[in-house]
Amino acid sequence: MFDEEALLKELSFKAVKSSGSGGQHVNKVASKIELYFNLNISEVFNDAQKSNIQEKLKNRLTKDGVLILQCDESRSQHKNKEIVIKRFLKLLKNTLVEEKKRVPTKIPRAVVRKRLKNKKYRSEKKANRKKPDID
Repeated sequence: MFDEEALLKELSFKAVKSSGSGGQHVNKVASKIELYFNLNISEVFNDAQKSNIQEKLKNRLTKDGVLILQCDESRSQHKNKEIVIKRFLKLLKNTLVEEKKRVPTKIPRAVVRKRLKNKKYRSEKKANRKKPDID
């Protein structure tokens, strides 16, 4: 599919102070990790794969074709880095999976007959509720 080792070398990371409550520790430690991956200059993927990724991740890419993922689940910078790398690899694997083409199936005759029978039964039931015509 693609070479993970070469792909990991193309990533760049940035440690940022995590937002939210947490007291003194949060205010002085940069444990949040941001992962940056520039799809346009990547050498791991061919043009077809790049266009496929760009199409499927168009809402997550910047105008320059950079994918940015963040993780601040853990208080440890290293754990956050591992988590964001796993998330990144899973995201790319899911985007590169070819979707199976749907093969439309024919509706069986018995199903059509059953539907029409039920339809007729319901219409007769409702017709019996009406007052009879006396002429």
